Amino acid sequence: MEIVWLDHAWSRDVTKVGGKGASLGRLAEGFTVPPAFNLTVDAFARWGEARRNGSGPSSDMLSAINDAYAQLGVLCGTDEPAVAVRSSAIDEDGSDNSFAGQHDTYLNVKGGDAVARAVVRCWASLDSEVALDYRRQSGLAVDDAIMAVVVQQMVPADISGVAFSANPVSGALGEVVINSSWGLGESIVSGTVTPDTYTIEKAGGSVISTQISNKAKMTVARGDGAEEVDVPRIMRDQPSMSDDQALEVARLASALENTEGHPIDIEWAFFKNTLYLLQCRPITTLS
Repeated sequence: MEIVWLDHAWSRDVTKVGGKGASLGRLAEGFTVPPAFNLTVDAFARWGEARRNGSGPSSDMLSAINDAYAQLGVLCGTDEPAVAVRSSAIDEDGSDNSFAGQHDTYLNVKGGDAVARAVVRCWASLDSEVALDYRRQSGLAVDDAIMAVVVQQMVPADISGVAFSANPVSGALGEVVINSSWGLGESIVSGTVTPDTYTIEKAGGSVISTQISNKAKMTVARGDGAEEVDVPRIMRDQPSMSDDQALEVARLASALENTEGHPIDIEWAFFKNTLYLLQCRPITTLS
């Protein structure tokens, strides 16, 4: 099967849809995860050579993705939903190797043909020098790497960030650490903005500390993609979220840690006061 939805059994199998896809498949039933479909390892086996031959998506690949994209539009209530197209390599987002930032992600993609082209570019990032060097340094396969891809409704976030269910600096298991900024999370992930940091006590559910940064940049949906823009000056030194929102993110991180059975880090977003889970993976840096 080349394409499966989050409620399909394959979408909980890392060998079929990779670490990122399998994590979302496991958690979609119990948490607020935007609707998505996965291009599986079968899709990579059938169409993956398009990443190397320069011919672009084949007609049967375009047809399959257009059909899935139309179904996603029904779920989202729009004919042309904006989506995020994200890599999900088979050995990505595991307990030993996160691959964070090693493979490509495409945001605010609209239209089935555009999604298919973004999928091919995700596959192509499997062969980038950055990803290959990461694999060599991690002792992973270089020649036989396989990638699935997640196509997920994009949340046009007002606020977004990452959260760790254990303190990644001190190793304290009783603390949740949250990084937060305006707009989409790419400015945090790419390191172009210093986010606000909230440290939350798990047991008592109280805010231990808050560090508010000058947030000069943010990523926003623009046209058929995403763009980093200047944050209005009046917003730069303002807290990106309230204490109540920080506590809601902390509760989500704690619940996911309990579900997964180990410390996790997540990508999350608020849109119109609803908190969405975008990614969940093990923390690989705790001592």
